[in-house]
Amino acid sequence: MIDRGAYAKVPAGTNLPAAVNAIVEIPKGRRSKFEVDQTTGLMRLDRYLYSSSHYPGDYGFIPQTLAEDGDNLDILVMVNEPTFSGCLIQARVIGLFRMIDRGLHDYKVLAVPNSDPLFAEFQDLPNVPKHFLREVEHFFASYKLLEGVTIITEGWDNAAAASVEVHASVDRYMAELSRRAKSQFA
Repeated sequence: MIDRGAYAKVPAGTNLPAAVNAIVEIPKGRRSKFEVDQTTGLMRLDRYLYSSSHYPGDYGFIPQTLAEDGDNLDILVMVNEPTFSGCLIQARVIGLFRMIDRGLHDYKVLAVPNSDPLFAEFQDLPNVPKHFLREVEHFFASYKLLEGVTIITEGWDNAAAASVEVHASVDRYMAELSRRAKSQFA
């Protein structure tokens, strides 16, 4: 899935790979799982989380990327106040959480709002409070358990590794666009 309506027109970032564009689907503190509807381009309620957990940050995707699981690359933005579904945040990449969901790599980029002075010193994973990292890992390890889905967590990696994943996801997206364009004219 690489087309998300109007969001597909938003570039992956303004200063890749350090600064990316994050499209928020699920605001911090919510149990509602929102996703962009492929037909209408609107935000739709996909489901409620089966557990009493809530998203530890604004959660969404980086447009014009293609992750290994076939979706856009996921991103979790540390925010002090939740934004809203559909919000565009210019975010600074500071880490990468590696996990496997249903047998596929399902990596999550960790970022902070690039313009928020409260996060000005956050440049890499060691700047993030360890307890926050533990909360995020616990959330992703357990948020689908009551649905019968087991997540395998593989731990955290630094900003450099996250940047490599952003670049790889942009490259996959461009290759998929090229493949689709060639198949239209074949």
